[in-house]
Amino acid sequence: MRSDSAESVIRELLAQAGVEVGGGRPFDIRVNDRRFYRRVVVEASLGFGESYMDGWWDCAALDELLDRILRAHLDRKIPGGWRIRWHLLRSRMFNLQKPSRAGAVARRHYDIGNDFYRAMLGQTMQYTCAYWQNATELDEAQEAKVDLVCRKVD
Repeated sequence: MRSDSAESVIRELLAQAGVEVGGGRPFDIRVNDRRFYRRVVVEASLGFGESYMDGWWDCAALDELLDRILRAHLDRKIPGGWRIRWHLLRSRMFNLQKPSRAGAVARRHYDIGNDFYRAMLGQTMQYTCAYWQNATELDEAQEAKVDLVCRKVD
């Protein structure tokens, strides 16, 4: 699909959700990289999300944008060639993240003992990014993070 036809398809779809490219409302999107259009047509919602992470587009009110997209069911309307259908079929066939496996997955990832987590998180076992500015070891950096947060909230 040509870039200009991909652009018109995506613009039409977004319009169905009341969203404009380059519009002035908080939920309108600004495209920073024209490859965005083709990527969304080819990769559907995955391409939409990953192109956002890559900085190809942005939006002031992402929550409002996503609400509009979901309410308009745009995920069901993206025209799909064989690549999209193949990707969806493959995802459904090989996706191991099923409710019936949730317990086993949780046990495998989380029931591995505190030694691992202590090595990764330090003695405080806090899930936060450590603050390394003046620290030389993990526990110092974790304490520095707590101190920084406390100072910020006064």
